Amino acid sequence: MTADISPEIFAPEVMADPYGYFCRLRDEDPVHWNEKYEVWLITRYDDLVWLTRNDALFSASDIKKDPRPPYPAVAESDVELAKWVGDYLSEQFIQYDPPIHRDMRKVLQSYFSPRAMEAWRPRARSAIKELLDAAEDKGEMDVVRDLATPLPVLVISDMMGVPPSDRDYVRRIAEKLLYIGRGESDRMKILSEGLREIDEYVAPMIEERMVNPADDYLSALAEGEKQGVYTRRQVLVNAASLLLAGHETTINLIGNGTLAFLDHPAEWARFKADPDKLAKLATEECLRYDSPVKSMTRIADQDVEMRGKTLRKYDRVRWFMSSANRDPEQFRDPDTFDITRHPNQHIAFGSGSHHCIGAALARIEGQEAFKALAARFPDMRRDADTLEYSPTITFRALKSLPVVLP
Repeated sequence: MTADISPEIFAPEVMADPYGYFCRLRDEDPVHWNEKYEVWLITRYDDLVWLTRNDALFSASDIKKDPRPPYPAVAESDVELAKWVGDYLSEQFIQYDPPIHRDMRKVLQSYFSPRAMEAWRPRARSAIKELLDAAEDKGEMDVVRDLATPLPVLVISDMMGVPPSDRDYVRRIAEKLLYIGRGESDRMKILSEGLREIDEYVAPMIEERMVNPADDYLSALAEGEKQGVYTRRQVLVNAASLLLAGHETTINLIGNGTLAFLDHPAEWARFKADPDKLAKLATEECLRYDSPVKSMTRIADQDVEMRGKTLRKYDRVRWFMSSANRDPEQFRDPDTFDITRHPNQHIAFGSGSHHCIGAALARIEGQEAFKALAARFPDMRRDADTLEYSPTITFRALKSLPVVLP
């Protein structure tokens, strides 16, 4: 049935249009074995939700025990670096299963609650104004480079208690950390360099927070160490994870969402007519229509039957939000960009116990960015016919989105 579908999930045409490829798998072979990369591809909405809510069957922590090489491949000279990166990332709380994951997440839950994140809306608003002022002064803008990429770093830097004088340094580190989702064979050199740099930078700040806690993210982690939930190593790794996870998701939400608006002028006009009223609904539709995260991965903890297929213990499993969020069994007219869609039960931030802890902050940054663009540059338009995406299966990441500012 799918014999004519290429196994090349990293092909340029799949990067450019994942929907043609993965939605076809969803319709024809929703539990699909990709032999080249030795991974099951899960593409239906109901299957994805079921899988994410069954931690006992599909493990996040077993990923660090996976003996198979990374995919896409890394340079032969960087195999040991890849192992070091894998060991480092395995200490993130998102890479643990319950009950450890639950206890580690609980330490941070109140800090990232929707109510707590609302306190950061004014900071997001002021950072967006600062960035759009600079773009207007130049008379040109690349939405990805000039707005989407620096915005989350400015906000996250404040959440971590980074002094203003160090923001440019932290931003340079954050740009190296973006290589976590890239497909280039030499990505491990740059990524590992960024991880070591953020470790060195944060370590003395953690020492200070252990003695003199503040109202910031690092202090919440330090409290987790005091409670015995986190080790010092886990504190450092999870400090870096705020830049790792919180940065890329917001970049892609704003980049992909702005592109969706520009490619659908009727919806852009509708949004501009009342952005304050429509910002929340529109942001949810941006998250569904072109999700910032394409897929996530797990390891089967035991043999599991799905749709007549047997997923063997220790098999790699990867589910695709980009396909599930276009599933016609769940969404009416799923390929239509409709900023008034309601209800909109997308799973752009995952589902179950591993639902993205930073979802509320990403939503706020997206809402404020779209409102500001509508107010400042209502007549902006694309300045490129062809756009390029980063060669990653994890993220839906535009490399650039130049726009004309009339």
